[in-house]
Amino acid sequence: MVFYEETLRAFQKQKVKYVLVGGIAVNLLGAMRSTADLDILVEMSDNNLRKTVKILKRQGYYVKQPVDPISIAIREIREDWIKNKHMKAFNFYKEDELKEVDIIIESPVSFKEARNSAIRIKAGDLTLPVISIDKLIKMKSKAARLVDKLDIEELKKIKKLRKKL
Repeated sequence: MVFYEETLRAFQKQKVKYVLVGGIAVNLLGAMRSTADLDILVEMSDNNLRKTVKILKRQGYYVKQPVDPISIAIREIREDWIKNKHMKAFNFYKEDELKEVDIIIESPVSFKEARNSAIRIKAGDLTLPVISIDKLIKMKSKAARLVDKLDIEELKKIKKLRKKL
């Protein structure tokens, strides 16, 4: 079973345009790293975001912010959150299952860049779009948290090993 399988299946069924980023992407690219949340970079069209929010709400996810989560699907509101509230991600959570999904809304890598260089990774009978090592390093360099620095070191090692194969 794939972590967040129900959500990923729903994304694929509803044709949500997304790419996996963050810790789960680090794992799928070959590094051993503990992570519990699902970070996704999605196409920032209002329709795609609306589909994403509806799936998460249907699956019992809530938001911590005191807003209607469908507001993320309204470009003007989303742009205001990025500009005036310095929002980088919109978080959904399922408290009883300790699950969280972060929709990355401000990134140094655009969805189009991530999608065009994404690696397709089989996980069971799912094929998951995973950000490339180079694009993930670019995202993590911008975040610059300690965990991101450690991930970058691991991703560089994986890249070097892949070149030898």
